[in-house]
Amino acid sequence: MTESSLSFSRPDGEGHAALFLPEGRGPAPLVFFYMDAAGLRPAMSAMAGRLVSAGYAVVQPDLYWRSGPFAPFDAKTLFVDPVERTRVMALMNAVQPEQVVQDSEALLDVLGADPRVDARRVGLLGYCMGGRQALFVAAALGPRAACMASIHGGGLVRPGPDSPHLGGPRIRARLYFAVADQDPSCTAADCEVLRGALTSAGVAHEIEPYPGARHGFAVPDFPVYDGVAAEHHWERLLALLDASLRPLPTPPGDPKP
Repeated sequence: MTESSLSFSRPDGEGHAALFLPEGRGPAPLVFFYMDAAGLRPAMSAMAGRLVSAGYAVVQPDLYWRSGPFAPFDAKTLFVDPVERTRVMALMNAVQPEQVVQDSEALLDVLGADPRVDARRVGLLGYCMGGRQALFVAAALGPRAACMASIHGGGLVRPGPDSPHLGGPRIRARLYFAVADQDPSCTAADCEVLRGALTSAGVAHEIEPYPGARHGFAVPDFPVYDGVAAEHHWERLLALLDASLRPLPTPPGDPKP
């Protein structure tokens, strides 16, 4: 695996992202990986490596670049230390969905010219707050997004006309939601609203509850990490990506497209 930094220009400054690529392969299908609240860090890189080992190119946008440099968080104490919780909430609240969409489009322009990457149709993946952002991006990209996975995403259903679940009519991707059943940020009632909106919009989707799991269960440096649930999410995620981004085999006797 090779890892490098990417920069891209926006009217309000220069954005940043991490790019992970498989070695010695042709153009690799591209997955956008939207970080959780603790930001880009070794745990996020290790998770990207799991996707790279399956043959995917992975880009992780830094969703906090507009807030400037910040001291790294300790994921094990982040939400129990009042000072750190206040600090991370300020960063999270500064992230605007329209900016995430614009950053993603800018990265697509950059990566679309990279011969190591196949960016014609992409997969979207997000954890915690990144799951919400991935849903916004799926609506914005329309048919260019082949699939999206939200893993213990929070705030998928919110009051008001800008709730992410209302983007269903513009979504053409296949959607998968891994929901911790002990997650107050995505309740059973929220899931029913989400399911109804996506069904009405004709969006192919699955909402899977993870019994006994808590918000953050798939991220290895969080204290609520659940190894069994995490492995299950990897199985489901890789199956979704393979079905959505891999070319179908050509039947015997048929000409190649």
